[in-house]
Amino acid sequence: MNSNLHEWSIGFIIGQTYRKMLNVLTSRLKEHDMTPEQFSVLCRLHESDGISQKEIADRTVKDQPTTARILDCLIRKELVRKQTSATDRRSFLVYLTEQGRHKLQVLMPIERQTIEDIFSWMSESELEAFRQTHLRLIAHLDTLLKP
Repeated sequence: MNSNLHEWSIGFIIGQTYRKMLNVLTSRLKEHDMTPEQFSVLCRLHESDGISQKEIADRTVKDQPTTARILDCLIRKELVRKQTSATDRRSFLVYLTEQGRHKLQVLMPIERQTIEDIFSWMSESELEAFRQTHLRLIAHLDTLLKP
């Protein structure tokens, strides 16, 4: 057995896989002045436009300060806008702009192709088993995180 125990750690392997996948997507989004984190926020808004910063943070699994920084960047790029909530004047709702919708139309095929390229070596059944295993792992980890 190899003396580098971290090479055999499932946590290390998952982390390394995530970082490498993220690097591939990052390199492909870079020419469009977009990060995967920013793209993720745009996607969540595409699913549910007009949601709060807290909801965006929950849906992207980011903390609120990180989400605020991402939103500030997207506002500067004129891809999203904030509007005060009609029901809670202390809260802002976030919306895609037309420019943001257009950017998503350009980026979504790039993300789809990236995922296809990453998993092209797997059969459909292997990919589905991989997906289901990871979903089960996520659900189990959620139970471990509950107080």
